[in-house]
Amino acid sequence: MRLRLSLRVASLLVALASVLAGCGGDGGGEAEQIRSLEELAATIPDPGPGLGEVGAPPSLTAGWKTDFSKHSVALAEFRSGGPGRDGIPAIDRPELLPVADVVFLKPQEPVILLELGGESRAYPLQILIWHEIVNDELGGVPVAVTFCPLCNTALVFDRRVRGRTLDFGTTGNLRHSDLVMYDRQTESWWQQFSGEALVGELTGTKLRRVPARIVAWREFQADHPDGRVLSRETGHDRSYGENPYVGYDDVDSPPYFSTPNEDDDRLQPKERVVYLERGAEAVAIPFTTLQARRVVEVEVSGQRLTVTWRAGVASALNTQSIGDGRDVGSASVTLGGRPVPFDQPFWFAVAAFRPDVRVVR
Repeated sequence: MRLRLSLRVASLLVALASVLAGCGGDGGGEAEQIRSLEELAATIPDPGPGLGEVGAPPSLTAGWKTDFSKHSVALAEFRSGGPGRDGIPAIDRPELLPVADVVFLKPQEPVILLELGGESRAYPLQILIWHEIVNDELGGVPVAVTFCPLCNTALVFDRRVRGRTLDFGTTGNLRHSDLVMYDRQTESWWQQFSGEALVGELTGTKLRRVPARIVAWREFQADHPDGRVLSRETGHDRSYGENPYVGYDDVDSPPYFSTPNEDDDRLQPKERVVYLERGAEAVAIPFTTLQARRVVEVEVSGQRLTVTWRAGVASALNTQSIGDGRDVGSASVTLGGRPVPFDQPFWFAVAAFRPDVRVVR
């Protein structure tokens, strides 16, 4: 049995040592010492629920209806990302345009391609970089289309959980430099990288991933002429088309905030990788490897996956104008010819969340 000592008890022991040291040889009686200790103990603040738990700062938890007694990670791992709750506003009623009416995208601009139920949709990163979450429905499936610029994670989730449909917003907080979402129904906190609820009523629940990938606008335009595109008419005034993180994806630069295992130098911090997770196994394939080989076959938990890379997709995190970003390419992953969920994050994020990952070169 492992006994964890609470901060309150630890502080009390330090205080006790100080009191006893200060009383040695001065003739103070035992009752005087105990009385002083009790008075001192009364001044030590309770750090919050949980034996040995370091609570999240009140600035992160104030005003939430979240059940903070339920959590699967230490609350101290969360930190403010700058904007507060919904300071980066999710898009809840997305306006959509036919492909032929889109005039604001350059040919190489990155968009998230989503295909469900015979429908296809493009979500430009020039819009998502300012909103991070789009609550939408496609092919009868309610989805959350998400993008975390700090980790370069573009993920789509099915919003249905336990018989109800959730709506997601941004908490304004980060964990390991990654977006922490919340659902408006229970105000549980969710890690975008894993799609798992970490705090609140739904702790331990995982959202189902929906296959999606980043492609160039020209590719979507050619392959899905009848598709729909997220419009700039979002109800918010933002500098769509501009990148607020100019130069952020310099490959050897660290993230803005420190992360676990940031000294894992198997790859440079912001090397883009294809990240695959199946069961208990995780695999990362660097873009540099994919650029050289174009197609990589890899086995993950018994599944033989085909990873394909192609050039012609601009970085959203390079120059001020997203459409003018350098060509970083993009990838697709299939199993028996069918698209499967995967991600294209920066290496530092993978090292933070899955330090046991196998790197394929």
